[in-house]
Amino acid sequence: MFTTITALLAALPLAFGSTGTAPVGIDKTAPVITRDDIVINAPLDRIWRIQTDIENWPAWQPNVSSAVKQTPGRLRPGSSWVWSTEGLENITSTVKQVQPKRRIVWGGPAQGITAVHVWTFTQARDGVHVHTEESWTGDPVTANTDYLQDALDDSLDHWLHNLKQQAEKRHPRA
Repeated sequence: MFTTITALLAALPLAFGSTGTAPVGIDKTAPVITRDDIVINAPLDRIWRIQTDIENWPAWQPNVSSAVKQTPGRLRPGSSWVWSTEGLENITSTVKQVQPKRRIVWGGPAQGITAVHVWTFTQARDGVHVHTEESWTGDPVTANTDYLQDALDDSLDHWLHNLKQQAEKRHPRA
């Protein structure tokens, strides 16, 4: 039993990200929340690589006009990038938690909106299930909730379908 508990305790940083804390999630009280899922028929490694290659987002996400990492190396808690999408300019996003090939959480402020974005990747028999959820809070959200809810719903739907299209392309090397 001691070996099992020791192994469990040693695995906690992997289960909860490198911070060793409970998983970070969206703001469940936010006025705008979107959740969406898709199944992608491609190797999990490829999907993860595409999703976390921040500076290549504009190549496959038509609504992302720029994305520049501010922190070199692999994504880890505290890594940040500046990007522009859907008319929002110079968004600074920061990784809050990451569990490679399983889960990544990022967020930050943009023009008065505070966003928290969670992505989970689960291998299954029918492909990789990609689940995303995002919350938005702030005065602009409160002032125009219906419009921004529709905008976020559409944005995440497009993101998932673009990710699926990019990941399912035939590549000479998987």
